[in-house]
Amino acid sequence: MSEATTVTLSLLLHLISLTAAHDCPQPCACPADSPLCPLGTSLVLDGCGCCKVCARQLGEPCSLLEPCDHHKALYCDYTVLSDTETGICMAQEGQTCDLGGATFRSGESFQPSCKHHCVCMNGEIGCVPMCASDVRLPSPDCPYPHRIQIPGKCCEEWVCEQTSQDHNYQSVVASHPVSVFRQVSSHGPLRETPSDNCIVQTTEWSKCSATCGMAISSRITNDNQRCQLERQTRICIVRPCNSQQEKEIKKGKKCTRTPKAQEGIRFELSGCLSTRLYKPKFCGVCTDNRCCTPHTTITTEVEFFCPEGDVFTKKMMFIKTCSCHHDCPQDNDIFLVSYMRRMVGDYESSM
Repeated sequence: MSEATTVTLSLLLHLISLTAAHDCPQPCACPADSPLCPLGTSLVLDGCGCCKVCARQLGEPCSLLEPCDHHKALYCDYTVLSDTETGICMAQEGQTCDLGGATFRSGESFQPSCKHHCVCMNGEIGCVPMCASDVRLPSPDCPYPHRIQIPGKCCEEWVCEQTSQDHNYQSVVASHPVSVFRQVSSHGPLRETPSDNCIVQTTEWSKCSATCGMAISSRITNDNQRCQLERQTRICIVRPCNSQQEKEIKKGKKCTRTPKAQEGIRFELSGCLSTRLYKPKFCGVCTDNRCCTPHTTITTEVEFFCPEGDVFTKKMMFIKTCSCHHDCPQDNDIFLVSYMRRMVGDYESSM
């Protein structure tokens, strides 16, 4: 590289640093409270690393202080507009999503109905509900709560009725409220909760939603303080994609059943990394048309750290053993398996 080129690059970098320094407040001056972002919009650090802002979405203007949503693999393209300080949020290369005859680009947000806000992420669709899922229990002043659809509004709303809509059913709450809701004793309120008399019911974890890469599985349980059925999810990785596990099959063998990562790895979820290293086991592959799926697993909490400084935990499946068989899912769709192959021995663990 010539001396003139070196000097030119140095001047260019100096100008860029001066521009960034000019745009970035010194010291950082941020609002006391972080902004409330719309559903499906990430809260990220601005380009100065100072304040948390609502990330700009696909097709929206972006700048140093208004960055794009990197959790959706969006980046700020400054070549689109003539203004060098303002760009447009563009999506990185990724698979499109098809839903109801419509095609969406990777990183594109959309609403298939007024009740859901969705985003396409490299061929996968993730949605968050737009309507509240709260539950209102009967009380003396509202013995018959129920949801109704109000004309002109998308989400159902709770209303209170003093009489049941079903005339064949008489409300114990309405006729004998004192006998149902006990008076507070002179020694203070009773500490009994719905979970005290709860008969816990929990389904098995579903199969991982993809045969390779980061995916999810779920279960239904009422093991909570309210003793109400809820869906729990955990992240799972059956095997890495494009890992070429066939090369690990030993001579004379047809399968590598449960290979283990040779080096510690950090799991990545929406741009956030696990705070510690793991050496997980994966399900391997076979050369005789058999496939290997999880047989024994554990579920544990994994802590993730995000570039914005946020820390959160997620339940994650860790494989103990795998079984290899001929009942294989096709087209990378674990739900096409002809019957539900049961996993055994799954339990909660703190690793």
